[in-house]
Amino acid sequence: MTDSPPVDDSAPEQREETATSDEPAGPNEQQQKLIDELTGTYLVDAGAGTGKTYAVTRRYAAIIDQTAVDPEDVRLFTFTENAADEMRERIVRHCDYEMAALRDAPIGTFHGLCNQILGTHGFLAPTYLGIEDTLAPTADVLAEEVVEAERFREFTRQFIDDNPEYEQFFQVVNDPETFLRLIRELAAKGVFPQRNGWYRQSERYLNGDSELFEEALSKANAPQNDGSRQSDMRSALSGWSGQPYEPNAPTEDTVRGDGKAATESVVWDAFESDRSALEAFVHDLYFDYIRFALRRNYLTFWMQLLFAFVLLCENDTLREELQADYVMIDEFQDTNELQFKIALLFTGQDNLCVVGDWKQSIYGFQHAAVENILDFETRLNRYIEELNSDTDRIPFEAPDVEEIELEQNYRSTQRILDFSEQSLSLPATGSDDVSRQGYPSGITPLSANVDHNLPTRIEAFQSESDQGIDALLTKIQDIVGNPKYTIEADEDETTGRPPTYADIAVLTRVRRFGRDLQRAATDYGIPVAYEGGMELFDTDHAKLVLAWLRIVENTHPRKGWTVILEQAGYTLPEAEYILKEERYPDDMVEFRNELQELTGVGSLAQRVLDRYGLNDGYADALVSTLQDTLESTSLTRGDLVRLIQQSWADESTVEVENRTGRDSVTVQTIHAAKGLEYPIVIIANMNQGAFPPAGGSDGRIRYSDELGLQQTHVATDAYDGPYVLPNWRYDLLSAGIPTEYHEERRLLYVAMTRAEQHLLFSAGQEPCTFFEELDCSADLLEPDVTPQSLQTESVSQYEPAIRTSTTPLRLSAHDIMDEVEGAGEDGLGMEHGQRVHDFAELYAQTGNGEPSTPDERRVQEFLDGLSGDLIAEENAHLPLKMENGRVLLAGIIDLIHRTPTTIQVVDYKTDRVRTGQPEYRKQLSVYYHVLTSVYPDHDVELTIFYTAEGELVKIEPLTLAELQGLVSDVTPKLSR
Repeated sequence: MTDSPPVDDSAPEQREETATSDEPAGPNEQQQKLIDELTGTYLVDAGAGTGKTYAVTRRYAAIIDQTAVDPEDVRLFTFTENAADEMRERIVRHCDYEMAALRDAPIGTFHGLCNQILGTHGFLAPTYLGIEDTLAPTADVLAEEVVEAERFREFTRQFIDDNPEYEQFFQVVNDPETFLRLIRELAAKGVFPQRNGWYRQSERYLNGDSELFEEALSKANAPQNDGSRQSDMRSALSGWSGQPYEPNAPTEDTVRGDGKAATESVVWDAFESDRSALEAFVHDLYFDYIRFALRRNYLTFWMQLLFAFVLLCENDTLREELQADYVMIDEFQDTNELQFKIALLFTGQDNLCVVGDWKQSIYGFQHAAVENILDFETRLNRYIEELNSDTDRIPFEAPDVEEIELEQNYRSTQRILDFSEQSLSLPATGSDDVSRQGYPSGITPLSANVDHNLPTRIEAFQSESDQGIDALLTKIQDIVGNPKYTIEADEDETTGRPPTYADIAVLTRVRRFGRDLQRAATDYGIPVAYEGGMELFDTDHAKLVLAWLRIVENTHPRKGWTVILEQAGYTLPEAEYILKEERYPDDMVEFRNELQELTGVGSLAQRVLDRYGLNDGYADALVSTLQDTLESTSLTRGDLVRLIQQSWADESTVEVENRTGRDSVTVQTIHAAKGLEYPIVIIANMNQGAFPPAGGSDGRIRYSDELGLQQTHVATDAYDGPYVLPNWRYDLLSAGIPTEYHEERRLLYVAMTRAEQHLLFSAGQEPCTFFEELDCSADLLEPDVTPQSLQTESVSQYEPAIRTSTTPLRLSAHDIMDEVEGAGEDGLGMEHGQRVHDFAELYAQTGNGEPSTPDERRVQEFLDGLSGDLIAEENAHLPLKMENGRVLLAGIIDLIHRTPTTIQVVDYKTDRVRTGQPEYRKQLSVYYHVLTSVYPDHDVELTIFYTAEGELVKIEPLTLAELQGLVSDVTPKLSR
């Protein structure tokens, strides 16, 4: 496996838990207990700013300082590689080992540690799922979700062609990526497909959890006000008859019943309805996508965990070899169910220590399971029982769990800590039930363990504008230099100092607000730095690069010219005239010609950005992202136009740090700010529809623990369709599960606890419920921003090297073949040849179909005589390095016949003559070199099956050097 970059395991925004500026001089009582108690199973409640990293690293050092313990006996899971590196550095300070000795110690992310195991032992891991393909040690790991989404779209196009029986499920979705999100969610739960059925009977999750649903239903359908008012569920079902449901849907009277509650018998009938067709579709899509990835020699982060889990479950010898005497997990509240199980499989003794804070679990959208920490002991016992159901994988009984609570906070003032706690009981909407169902019986209060000699200000303000951006900028200007907001200075200063821009952090729930704020701040000359996940393809930088790509690649060039002319200041009538007459300005035509001479997309993007003076962090991030995308896929620059458009529509994010200078306000999403701290925090954009965000998942096939797999819409021929209609069963069941906002409250808590000394809240004319329910009166602030001069300084976390040949020239295998007189002739026309190929594909895949011609009968007899696995119509891509660029030869293999030791390539030809065989050899040689790479342990044989005579002819392959020579002949100059 190629090493994966340091990417967050549970969220697209990288985050790093940093040490607080006020680390304890020595461990407090609870920290000392954690450091000293080295054996046993511990659940550590490590509240915000309680010196978690300080205690964990000292505990690790104490463990390896024991006589009989070496670093390889301890496994420490983190959530970023940066966090792992920091922990190594701290451990070295407190133990007898040097850094060199810890360099290879098993300290790292779940994905990184699993990747190491797969690289050494994972070759046959897919076989445990019934997949014949092996896992190559050189498999690429796709770090960018944008790239995986593009690969998945390529896969779904092929899947639809191969599985027409599942067309109805694709009819109900707007974007096939909704299926990819579903697959990721199932993988996070440990639900995997195998060739026949589901791995370790994980299909039980797909049917929903009747106990969980019954609990939610009883709550949602209970009459209100001691029975005098109808239940929330019955109220939600009002207007049922107005929905365009299928004819078999029950009536509104049947659903809502006569009393104060909905008719539960109808609800349970919907819950228990047959979903086998949906499950079969998800199984086949899931299974085939894993095979698709393996055959193209790549893995995703979730596939790394999947195969590592399967390998540890099935290979007893390997698991026992890898099990450690001590296992520790940092940020345990961010683990998913699969990661919990993987950690247990690595645990050789009942010395398990998990550290986290349920109040800071904010990655549910990435399938983190807060229940892992809330119900730790219950899940620990259940998972041990589950994993040991057929053999003893976990070599100890369910242990007693001891809890340690870290209560002393080394970051914030006591007033901020007390105020932050109220966020966990605030309603998020007017109808939100704020009961702490599923939460611990009590919240461990935090005590400030730092001396704050200066007063804390907690304020709220709003304006009459929509978002309140101008009022926010006015407040920022008011804070800077204002003695009312004096902050703690160095220890030798008792009077503090007035704040600067750099002391202020603006945190937002919605990412787009940060970008809007930065634009407005730049207009006024206020230094603002946006850090964290950025919708990079929604920037002016990306729009200009996309426009020039459209022009250069002749892909909707009119759209490209429209953007360029508008940016140049042409009026609408002027632009329309130029577009109609195609009389573009000379300097623009000259620039287009210059771009056409550039070979790499990175150099093209950089040249565009240079032209417009866009040399900042966004520019660097865009160039780096485009280069990485082209390097890791077979996309051409023309394909990239579509990819950028799709990424724009999907609001795909990239990590960007773009500072205007050292003294600048930091703007971040709350997710990006986790683990960080600032003297002054302003929680902004606390407006309706922004916190919590309006809208929900658009996935029309969904999974939840209570309901299992569900389809929100169905394709139907009812009412003289076809139509896509809402699924009445899902609407009925979902009404029984009220929306929970626990994670939104935790997000607010995380935002509040980033503040060291002053905490402010900002809203516009329609504040959200959170804002209105704060125990803090809000002042109406009239915007009065003073324009000022802004000295910019670009700081980027990227240092991309602009390469000059990143985009391969894509050729078909037919491009290197010469036309030969008589080749391809069968006397019956091209339609006959296509029908034979279609029949051969169908029969190889399904065994179905009756031959209608002698050629088809010969194909049927030939296929019936093959004993191995048959893979029809498989895409093949052969990368070649040429002296002046890279070339990707592509083709489609008619048939692969695979046995345990051999790979036979079969190419069907309906020719009545053999004059084309030398040219077919070129095409087949491409497939030979692709398959020898994919199946290094198999003998690959090339054959042509002439359907007119039913004769199979073996073909000797050309060498790679000979193929390169053919490519050179047809591409004398690789211009693009």
